[in-house]
Amino acid sequence: MKNPRVTGLAHLTALGAAFLGIAACGAEDAAEDEMMDPAEVTDPAAAGLPNPTPNVIKDWAQLPDGREWGSTAGVDIDPIDGHIWAYDRCGGIALAGGCAENLVDPVVKFHRETGEVLASFGAGLFVLPHGIHVDADGNVWITDSMGTLDKGHTVVKFSPEGEVLMTLGVPGRVGTEPGYFNQPCDVITAPDGSIFVSDGHSGQNADPPPGATGRIIKFSPEGDYIMEWGVIGDGPGEFRTPHALEFDSQGRLFVADRGNHRIQIFDQEGNLLDTHYEYGRVSGLFIDDEDNVYAIDSESNPNTHSDWLTGVRIGHASEDVVTAFIPPHESDDPQGEAGEGVAVDADGNVYAAEGPNSRAAAEGGLTKYTRN
Repeated sequence: MKNPRVTGLAHLTALGAAFLGIAACGAEDAAEDEMMDPAEVTDPAAAGLPNPTPNVIKDWAQLPDGREWGSTAGVDIDPIDGHIWAYDRCGGIALAGGCAENLVDPVVKFHRETGEVLASFGAGLFVLPHGIHVDADGNVWITDSMGTLDKGHTVVKFSPEGEVLMTLGVPGRVGTEPGYFNQPCDVITAPDGSIFVSDGHSGQNADPPPGATGRIIKFSPEGDYIMEWGVIGDGPGEFRTPHALEFDSQGRLFVADRGNHRIQIFDQEGNLLDTHYEYGRVSGLFIDDEDNVYAIDSESNPNTHSDWLTGVRIGHASEDVVTAFIPPHESDDPQGEAGEGVAVDADGNVYAAEGPNSRAAAEGGLTKYTRN
């Protein structure tokens, strides 16, 4: 069954042909291009771009048992029924690791129209849920980017009903050799079932801790280690926190290289194909069936990325041009407050998973943005 992600040109007609883009740059062209300095790129949102979803519904979905949302960074669309999957850090804020102590279900499925809870699971299995991915069969993948003695630094695959089908990594153990992770950020599966994990949350720090990583790791559909690429750095193919992953229709892997204020695009063998700079300090990515890119910037601020607004920048995967913008929540910060995760349903509604920076301004864990 076709993934019911929004077909952007049909649902964002107000943007006209701006989403059509041009042919994607090939690997040969990318190799010839010189790397840009992100500091020389100005914020395209300052140009007054159109907002395709101007209606804002704060605190859109309620958690089971009436409990209060902590922070989150993860939201995705179920490819089978179109409903919304997200996680809560069990009431914990920021990197507090609330799920190690508060043994409630962090993974929750919501009805995309009513916000009703349809399923929940995962209690006692995580420390700090970080990335979420729903594969073509409806299985739910979660990365755990922190650890205790017996939990964390893993990737867990669940059935839609919450049965654990696979665990990658060794719970509670940190490492850089095959079979181990060090702060896995996100996970995604390719059409052939291959598994890709972005690893290394601390790489964006000015002084990364010993052993910190910045890499993409590829596994077979059965979970066998195949290869990896990337180190901490700002050169081509290097990362300073590969925070989120998405595939476009060509099977190209988009990596939100957050600390370097760019999106790097690779083939599935780790070859760098292109780099996009107009999307800001990207925390979350979503690419719809028409290859429209939704990139949410939650961290631009005077210390890390001055003169850029937070919010959702929208463009086409074929070129580095932002054509639309969903503004952040208003706050005392002139750059605003926006979430860390983003997803788009079949009607073009946009969902933001509110992280520690935006949780208070958003008044809840999920915000829904709808079209007029």
